Amino acid sequence: MHPYRPFFGFTKEPFSTDLALDEIMKTPALSAVTDRFHYALSVGGVAVVTGEIGSGKSTAVRFAQGRLHPSEYACLYVIATSGGILELYRQIAAVVGIERSTTSKALMTTMIRTEIKNLVSAKKLKPVLIIDEASLLRLDVFGELHTLLQYEQDAKAYLPLILVGQASITDKLYYRTSSALASRVITRCHLEGLDLEQMHLYLAHHTRIAGIQTHLFEEAAAVAIHQGSGGLLRKANHLARGGLIAAAKEQTQMVTAEHIRLAATEIL
Repeated sequence: MHPYRPFFGFTKEPFSTDLALDEIMKTPALSAVTDRFHYALSVGGVAVVTGEIGSGKSTAVRFAQGRLHPSEYACLYVIATSGGILELYRQIAAVVGIERSTTSKALMTTMIRTEIKNLVSAKKLKPVLIIDEASLLRLDVFGELHTLLQYEQDAKAYLPLILVGQASITDKLYYRTSSALASRVITRCHLEGLDLEQMHLYLAHHTRIAGIQTHLFEEAAAVAIHQGSGGLLRKANHLARGGLIAAAKEQTQMVTAEHIRLAATEIL
């Protein structure tokens, strides 16, 4: 345990990303992602969730996914790489429980599609494929991915798809080779950084769930965190925690802008 935790009286690590679903702060951005996530599931289409690195995309999708009942839905989650379509197929095959592998794209597609139909027909589950870091996918993958989404001569939308990543996802979907996949996109959402008012709420929320009910950040410190992070959650977490460490070293119960400045020298 770092000395700053007992100094302030935290019951657990503050500004951690390892949060239970009910500990995630409910922001307008979180609601926007959740609404679009569930809309894509209800229609059977493709949703695109984009945002800068550290803007909370994965957390928002985890929150939306966590609202699905496991007896009704099968969430197939993969983290994209820059490999080809066969590598992605192997990742998807692994999460649906297919142990057999092949170098044939056609056979891999058939195997995955068969298992998806088995989830729907035999196990009475509604599958959803979530591809995180989808901005890493190559253009040729965008050009072929739609083939996994076609069932019963495209009459059945068995496999909704959620693409999560940086804004370059949208850029890649505008290429002509991606048009078949892009035509299936029914909703999209881009996460921005928090504004200053939301940042105040965010700091208070995270200190509260870590066991502290009083304000620990001076107004100037909150402004410094907001400016230094651009409102992006991951960097705000690093600055806030670093500010707490600096304050504890000085044996002061309030985090100042100077503490945040010191914290900023430790991170990129």
